[in-house]
Amino acid sequence: MDATATGLPFDDVRRLFAMLPDADEAAIAAVRRRDAELTKPPGSLGRLEEIAAWVAGWQGKGRPSVARPLVCVFAGNHGVVRHGVSPYPQSVTRQMLENFAAGGAAINQICAAYDLGFKVFDLALDLPTGDIATEAAFDEKACVATLAFGMEAIAGGTDLLCLGEMGIGNTTIAAAIYAALYGGPAACWVGRGTGLDDAGLARKTAVVEQALATHAGHLGDALEVLRRLGGREVAAIAGAILAARLERIPVILDGYVVTAAAAILHAIDPRSIAHCLAGHRSAEGAHGEVLDRLGLAPVLDLDMRLGEATGAALAAGIVKAAVACHNDMATFAQAGVDTADEGERPERLQ
Repeated sequence: MDATATGLPFDDVRRLFAMLPDADEAAIAAVRRRDAELTKPPGSLGRLEEIAAWVAGWQGKGRPSVARPLVCVFAGNHGVVRHGVSPYPQSVTRQMLENFAAGGAAINQICAAYDLGFKVFDLALDLPTGDIATEAAFDEKACVATLAFGMEAIAGGTDLLCLGEMGIGNTTIAAAIYAALYGGPAACWVGRGTGLDDAGLARKTAVVEQALATHAGHLGDALEVLRRLGGREVAAIAGAILAARLERIPVILDGYVVTAAAAILHAIDPRSIAHCLAGHRSAEGAHGEVLDRLGLAPVLDLDMRLGEATGAALAAGIVKAAVACHNDMATFAQAGVDTADEGERPERLQ
């Protein structure tokens, strides 16, 4: 899906993909050695063991840590809303940001419960992106500037980044991105979003079809898909994912819209999202199929479709528990617990 260098602003983005570090295999090996000595049967903590090794590999240290987890929610507005693709007016995006600030949203409660830092980014809400049904969401320069803005989300420091979004109409944007990247009828990718009725779902599907027709012939490059069909929150999230990889910070993705940003990066280079964990399988649209295409197994499946990083934040609680178990459990030697006889020791789960 990537294009050759053109001398245009996207070239700077493409060059980043050659700079992305890989997981630290020595750190992963150190986690596995310690795991074999902890007071439990080998493999008995199942995926928690894999998660601890994943965190260690991307942090580059044999004893992983989650001391400064951060939830970032990016908010954007979309010109496509004028077609009636959501039952809620665009004013709700800003009103929800005010609700976040007042501590009244679901994500506030989850962050408080799991002791997660929380930041919200207002991406020019008073200036919606172009209506993708008839024009590009934004130009190349503006798209790159938004990617760069998203890269700054980690500037304050974090050791686990959870990504979320808020934006009336952005499930339409995500559906258009998936249809452009993966093909097939638009109806396969369009869901009910914030609660569309059948007539609204039909309108939403027709708008995605119109957007694909409007931009036909320009969707062979994933970055062009982003600038033509995307939104500011999707571009900023893509930038945050890239920045986290450069700084060796593990990332937890939220649901349908956030995963669209990861899908753009994956289309450019499938290795670019190896530091990402799918927080949950959303009930929205074809999220499960997208996760399968990206090779991401969700941590949770709770039939949620709220967005605002709720699934990612809940999964962060699981990640924190996995790291705590690995770091703070006693070894057999420390606890004075007998190990299995060597001849009877079950083969360790990988």
